[in-house]
Amino acid sequence: MKYDIDAVRSHFPALEAGGAHFEGPAGTQTPRQVIDAVTEVLANPLSNRGAATAGERNADRTVIEARRAMADLLGADPAGVVFGRSATQLTYDFARTLAKTWAPGDEVVVTRLDHDANIRPWVQAARAVGATVRWADFDPATGELSPADIAAVLSERTRLVAVTGASNLIGTRPDLPALARLAHARGALFHVDGVHHAAHSFVDVEALGADFYVCSPYKFLGPHLGVLAASPALLESLAPDKLAPSTDVVPERFELGTLPYEFLAGVRAAVDFLADLADGGPSAGSVPGTGGRRERLERSFAALEEHEEGLRLRMEEGLAGLAPVTLHSRAADRTPTLLLTLEGRDTQDAYRFLAERGVTAPSGSFYALEASRRLGLGDTGGLRAGLAPYTDARDVDRLLEGLADFLRRPAI
Repeated sequence: MKYDIDAVRSHFPALEAGGAHFEGPAGTQTPRQVIDAVTEVLANPLSNRGAATAGERNADRTVIEARRAMADLLGADPAGVVFGRSATQLTYDFARTLAKTWAPGDEVVVTRLDHDANIRPWVQAARAVGATVRWADFDPATGELSPADIAAVLSERTRLVAVTGASNLIGTRPDLPALARLAHARGALFHVDGVHHAAHSFVDVEALGADFYVCSPYKFLGPHLGVLAASPALLESLAPDKLAPSTDVVPERFELGTLPYEFLAGVRAAVDFLADLADGGPSAGSVPGTGGRRERLERSFAALEEHEEGLRLRMEEGLAGLAPVTLHSRAADRTPTLLLTLEGRDTQDAYRFLAERGVTAPSGSFYALEASRRLGLGDTGGLRAGLAPYTDARDVDRLLEGLADFLRRPAI
């Protein structure tokens, strides 16, 4: 496997501005191939889906290709891929739909490790029908969410367990297959928020045991929208609120209104881009690497994880020499996403200091309110530095040098 970081970086116009980007967990920069795919759809005839006109055929082909691409990325069935405005919107939609099958006394499990988008929709849906919410805790000292933490809040009345695939705040990757087995043993559905997970892991929804898996392409080089993957049979069993004349076919019955065709073209292009990373990065005018797209994606994510792991270790070693830095990302299995605080210093000040030097590493709790509070950081959180496929060692060194310069300055 080869990971040619310079070749990868050459495809990102935003990098020409000279910045070092560590805000990937909030959204990545976009490669030229994705930008071109969006433009191409808008520059050609386009209409609602159909088969009679060029515009209808272009729209239909775009949707079909995007479903196939996401199915390859997630190891899912294209007929079970649902598109929406965002992962948050899709989670709210499915929470309301599933809640129709709940009754008072039924239980829903959420965790304190999760982004609020995988907490509040379930809490509010449960409240609306009189169901009970059970909270699974995590260990703030290690950042770990263990199977025992989930098992402790399960019962015969558990209807759904909602868990993050990877914490967007501290990177923790729970043992999803083990958690899925616990949920399924109780007859509960298992919903995974894969928004941060899919950006750093080779995903196989069936192997993970996920009944529902939600992600956001803009976290892995694509446009701003959300995707949910489930088995078509499970989707067939659900009755969402929808317009009377809209189709009842799965997965379209869950997609409200006209899809953003141009963004779907960008999704397909983003998946294709990711599939070529292990072959040294996509080259203009070249044919794709050897093997099918799913096979190429597996190779690419193996190469990407090796690349990001090396940079994460470089970053952690550098931070260890900077006092007084506390690193809150400690789980044994975690993404290259570091949350840190600086004793006696405001991380918002550090964020602004770094920004003036062209380094983007934002500060906050990033909607992971429960996790931030459990870590003792309140709603303030800390400075988050997350890696992306285009991050290189020079970026990491700029971040470390910038933090060192900030800490040398007298506190105001």
